Amino acid sequence: MVEESESKQSAVESVMAKISEKIHAHDSSSDSDHEKPSSASTVQSKIFRLFGRERPVHHVLGGGKPADVFMWRNKKISAGVLGGATAIWVLFELIEYHLLTLICHVLILCLALMFLWSNAHTFIHKTPPHIPKVHLPEEPFVQVEGSNRMK
Repeated sequence: MVEESESKQSAVESVMAKISEKIHAHDSSSDSDHEKPSSASTVQSKIFRLFGRERPVHHVLGGGKPADVFMWRNKKISAGVLGGATAIWVLFELIEYHLLTLICHVLILCLALMFLWSNAHTFIHKTPPHIPKVHLPEEPFVQVEGSNRMK
């Protein structure tokens, strides 16, 4: 019985030694991974990215880590996100503003600004805004009207 307990103890010690070796080997290899990535890991990272991107989406969009915004590391962007979210919440929840109304008011404001700019361009010596001409053919409207009259 004493021999069995000693063999169990030695087995447990050997398992613990193997685990500690693997942990220490993993720590040292992870330090070397940051210095020089292997070619297999770069190929694998390109394979698993959506649409074959080379950089993750959060690096492309934010230029850094998304945690920077939530952890207030970049104070200007974090304040902008918080202010924008608060303004949207105040508009839609407290004032009970509707999205369609907001879109219509923004479009009316854009139309008024374009009108003022096109009329005031001679006074401020700026080029007038380029408003493309839209030509709609008459035939489809006549066909729709004709089919409505028959009904």
